[in-house]
Amino acid sequence: MLVQCLIKELALRKDEFKNETVETIYFGGGTPSLLTNNELDLIITTVYKHYKVAEQPEITLEANPDDLSKESIQQLSQSPVNRLSIGVQSFFERDLKLMNRAHNAKEAVLCLEEATKFFDNISVDLIYGIPGLNNQEWIKNIETVLAFNVPHISCYALTVEPKTALESFIKKGVIANIDDDLAQVQFNILVEKLEASGFINYELSNFGKPQYFSKNNSAYWQGKPYLGIGPSAHSFKGSTRGWNVRNNPTYIKKIQNNILPIETENLSVTDKYNEYVMTGLRTIWGVSLVKVEREFGKNYKKYLLQQAEIYIQEQLLYIDNNKILTSKKGKFLSDGIASALFKINLN
Repeated sequence: MLVQCLIKELALRKDEFKNETVETIYFGGGTPSLLTNNELDLIITTVYKHYKVAEQPEITLEANPDDLSKESIQQLSQSPVNRLSIGVQSFFERDLKLMNRAHNAKEAVLCLEEATKFFDNISVDLIYGIPGLNNQEWIKNIETVLAFNVPHISCYALTVEPKTALESFIKKGVIANIDDDLAQVQFNILVEKLEASGFINYELSNFGKPQYFSKNNSAYWQGKPYLGIGPSAHSFKGSTRGWNVRNNPTYIKKIQNNILPIETENLSVTDKYNEYVMTGLRTIWGVSLVKVEREFGKNYKKYLLQQAEIYIQEQLLYIDNNKILTSKKGKFLSDGIASALFKINLN
């Protein structure tokens, strides 16, 4: 039922993307690995039917090691999927239990052993800043992934979400709270180890070998339009942002009645400027002063340079080729720096 609704939503929204070329198709969120090859084929065929698709699109399926059995990996290798994103997070049982992951360390290793036999383009997710994870163990996690010769690694600092078991454990003192200083040290270790292995830190959390940057991630961080299909999916197109209803039955009912279950908001010039600064500072492409002046006006450029001055003096930012970029020293702090460059209510 849900797959049929995804297909119908793709058809209903085809005009939204009529002037765009689909460069990447991403099956993420929930458990896309539960889809059969026939269902994957059906969805991808629908995309080709209603949209202009690039000659060799990146087609990624996101999954956890417990979802990717030997058989399912082999089956996926026969499907149009040409990239796997695997949520390993850690190779230590203690960390996996703390984060309430369904897989264990042995399953993670076996999954990567099998996946690398059938897929060349693989991304692995790791998490740092986990309470109790020391630097030596963090290095061991990085080296374990590197041993599989995967071309892309995404790494995120652990965050404590409200109303989760992790938050409860921290409040009760069962485990230590997140240590931001330790997370920054582990981020620096990560950058040093991966750059030494030929990876490029093209976005704060993403590291790719040349020719293996994620097209999906790059599109998001460079502000390209994207269309999100299915419950909870988000979409973006220049001046508008949209998000689908989260509830599955509500989503299905609306689609069956030819109603798009989506809310949208129009972005103001200030919204767009703030979003560009936030995304740009996280990447190797930086924030173009030429683009800021062209798309937002001279006042925004002047404001940006004024706000950036203190961070340039502190060597957290620098200007090169008319672009503001984060330095190695400022990289881990890029989100906080970006928020200081945001504009509020500029008339």
